[in-house]
Amino acid sequence: MNKGLSIVLMSILCISLIVGCVNQGAPEKTSTANTIKIGSPNTIKAANFFDTNLGVFSKISNLTLTKMDENGKIVGNMAIKYEASSNDKIWKFYINPELYWSDGKKVTPEDVKFSVEYYANKIPYAGWIKQRLKTVTVIPEENAVEIVFTEPYTRTNLEFTTYNILPKHVWESIQDPMNYIQTENYVGCGPFFISNVNLDSQIVTLKKNPHWKGKQSIVDTIEIHMYKTNDALALDLENGDLDVYYKYAGSYPYSNIQKLIDTGKYDTIKKMNVGLIFLGMNLQRQPMSDVNFRNAISYAINYDEIAKIDALGYGTAPNRGFVPPTMEFYKETPKLEYNLEKAKQLLNEAGYKDSNGNGILETPDGKDIKLIMLLRPEYVRSGELVQDYLKKVGIEITLKSVDSSTWISLKDKYYYDLTITRTTPWGMLMHAQWGSGYFDSRRTGEGVLHNLNNPEFLKICDNILSTTDSGKLKTYAYDLQDYYSDNLPGITLYWNENITPYSKKYSGWYVDPLFGIYNTETFLNLQKAS
Repeated sequence: MNKGLSIVLMSILCISLIVGCVNQGAPEKTSTANTIKIGSPNTIKAANFFDTNLGVFSKISNLTLTKMDENGKIVGNMAIKYEASSNDKIWKFYINPELYWSDGKKVTPEDVKFSVEYYANKIPYAGWIKQRLKTVTVIPEENAVEIVFTEPYTRTNLEFTTYNILPKHVWESIQDPMNYIQTENYVGCGPFFISNVNLDSQIVTLKKNPHWKGKQSIVDTIEIHMYKTNDALALDLENGDLDVYYKYAGSYPYSNIQKLIDTGKYDTIKKMNVGLIFLGMNLQRQPMSDVNFRNAISYAINYDEIAKIDALGYGTAPNRGFVPPTMEFYKETPKLEYNLEKAKQLLNEAGYKDSNGNGILETPDGKDIKLIMLLRPEYVRSGELVQDYLKKVGIEITLKSVDSSTWISLKDKYYYDLTITRTTPWGMLMHAQWGSGYFDSRRTGEGVLHNLNNPEFLKICDNILSTTDSGKLKTYAYDLQDYYSDNLPGITLYWNENITPYSKKYSGWYVDPLFGIYNTETFLNLQKAS
């Protein structure tokens, strides 16, 4: 792992992410011969560049300084190369001199300086920049930008895989970017730019950047069609009206895969997900704060069954170490084990007993264990299974289904006992990597639980963040996974595959660990199938 491979989708991702909704029928027919039509199941709420869902689709329009390649290595993107000082306080990015904005103006290091400072001062989810930023200096003779931080930050190159560089001449007059609405012609410097955001039709359109000097794509237009339901999306795929399915960090619905394959129109890309599905617990409350309780209930869950039911054969039983085998420095910790009798035995030994015979275990201080599981709608089925599993060992759970906004609000106020959620590739890489950001009490974000303040855990995170030595990093990564295995701040329910169907009419789809097939390389390398 280079001084790079480490960490945030920024909130811009956490960012969890992407577009979707309201497409009731088949996508609009266009006259453009080389139009790629992408079907996506999420929602763009506003024609705002910083809408968390629009963020992913802007990656090929407004380039980031760095990107992750297919092997997980952080490499240059807008920056042709980058370097860091030995203490990781000073980072220098050398900007590609052949880049032009879609309005014809040349991209300069001043755009990068402006963007970094703009994010720091005006974009709420860029708090890490504001907290650490000391100076940003343009070095004209090297076409470079030097960013100096007040403290070492080894994850800088990974963080900058998600922050889209902005044209200074456009954005310097926009004082309230979070509420700025624009529906047409976002100025970008990639091979494509966002030409239209239509919330009525729920279509985002990207056109070729006429001033792009690099490799030219056979694609003239990219249309992202958002759907209100997966059923409507699946129907248009099966009819051949779409060229590819895309959901950030998500798979095509497993129940629809075989029917789509049977049409003969599509192949699929299968990749083990860097993210995972897990049972989160409010570690601020009893009995979830008791490691013995967490360990006991881990034996009550039937991992093979829940993977089979939820993932329909595209999931596998996980390890105690939380981290999936797709990540660098994965450690083979013991498998999570389904053993109902052992669960009951460990609960009894930890002081959780049904002394009054009502079928519900009591805490050591005599209170019935009745827990609230807070769920977003997509996790209700998983929640019902876990509810049944824990009922067998005497734990009563009430399911509370809420929308995403309510889930975030209640989760951040710790108004829950249990929840089921997922990680994303960015989420697994953020902060001290290996999923640490989901638990570290010092972190914030829409998808994180941030309820673990154990000194041992925090020390491991800080060790990871302060080292540039690959050998030490591996040791600390192993330490973190051992901590997960021993303490179970989250219990992984299953590891799963991401399935991306694509039209046989095209070849050349490129997959990276962060954004899947939606990246610059895909659209520059696509070819008509022979």
